[in-house]
Amino acid sequence: MNAIYLDCFSGISGNMLLGAFLQAGVPLEYLEAELHKVIPPEEFRIQVTTVSKNGIQAEYVEVKISGQASFRPLTPHCHDHGHEHEQDHDHADKHDHGQDHDHEAPHSHAHRTLASIRRMIVDSALGDRVKKRSIAIFTCLAEAEGKIHGRPVDEVHFHEVGATDSIVDIVGTALALEYLEIDKVFVSRVNTGSGLVECAHGTMMVPAPATAELLRGVPFYHRGEEKELTTPTGAAVIHALGEFAENLPTDFQPEKIAYGAGYWELRAPNVLRVYFGEYQGRREQRRYVLETNIDDMNPQDYGYVYERLLEAGALDVWTTPVFMKKNRPAVALSVLVDEEHKEICGDIIFQETTSIGLRVVPVEQRREAMRRTARVGTPYGEVSCKISAYKGQIVSLSAEYEDCRRIAREQGVPLKKVRQAALAELSRRLGEE
Repeated sequence: MNAIYLDCFSGISGNMLLGAFLQAGVPLEYLEAELHKVIPPEEFRIQVTTVSKNGIQAEYVEVKISGQASFRPLTPHCHDHGHEHEQDHDHADKHDHGQDHDHEAPHSHAHRTLASIRRMIVDSALGDRVKKRSIAIFTCLAEAEGKIHGRPVDEVHFHEVGATDSIVDIVGTALALEYLEIDKVFVSRVNTGSGLVECAHGTMMVPAPATAELLRGVPFYHRGEEKELTTPTGAAVIHALGEFAENLPTDFQPEKIAYGAGYWELRAPNVLRVYFGEYQGRREQRRYVLETNIDDMNPQDYGYVYERLLEAGALDVWTTPVFMKKNRPAVALSVLVDEEHKEICGDIIFQETTSIGLRVVPVEQRREAMRRTARVGTPYGEVSCKISAYKGQIVSLSAEYEDCRRIAREQGVPLKKVRQAALAELSRRLGEE
């Protein structure tokens, strides 16, 4: 499977991740076009600059928000911390002197909650895995902020500018991983930087509280100048998607290295180094089916339960009509999960359904076809397709439904025509005609 190794010797932030992905070959045009499925084009643009950090060529990414010449991005409830897309030196000087940069962007709403951002992503035409990864990262970030500030997760507010910036960073990261077909993310020990940072709540220590919360379970350290090198967004990506590895894993074969630039000019290069390659290690992990029979729940609630479970990391959710004792009609709710998400999905079932009992059934054996994605051009537009292979033979080709649905609506053609055109082009490319 394709994998990356994040070498965080000088920290990690959203713009450093995007910079490395762009240098590795993710087209900026693709990134912006996909992000426009979530955020209107007039709300932002991405500016990319090739810079030299201590002799290392790296890509520096800035998000320009409508009405903002430049700005220091905002994280939830903390108006100055983070350097995802740092501003020019004039603004840096103001920051150093403790001045406020809480400038409003000219939009009709001032804040976005996790719930509203989740809905934006779910309702978009993004691919399923991009949605799942984006929501997982945002949820981790909001959980950390909610714990620190004593707020329910769905009520954590992202300031308007910071929300747009965070969506670009987080959804952009998920899009880049999908474009490069990355299945596994490894991460080194993390250099957080040290010292103090000025936030809306006053002076905070580095790592900032949210960053420290998100890095629980990942070894981190402080080295170099007193600067904030790791931001909450970078830490949230690690928390949601990363697996710690002290060094490059033995079964990981690097094929390419790319660098994303941070803001600071330091004695050591302020870059994130990302190794791209093939991981030959074991992909399979223990999986379980959580099951419960329910005969007294409002049927309208099942859609919401599905949504919560999938957002929390369930691999699949399904319901089956059954008859219980005394011939009572009921529904059997089944949830496929891995070890990591077994507990949280079980909690959601108890919280959101009327179930008072749960069966946990280990999946002793599972066979899986290898899958990869490819984008193909059609007369109507570009469509993501899935190619599945088993024992070296292609066994299934499918076109991404959301892409076909969106194009069908935009072009005013039947959805089945878009799907047929995409599969015909994919078959031609694979020599399957």
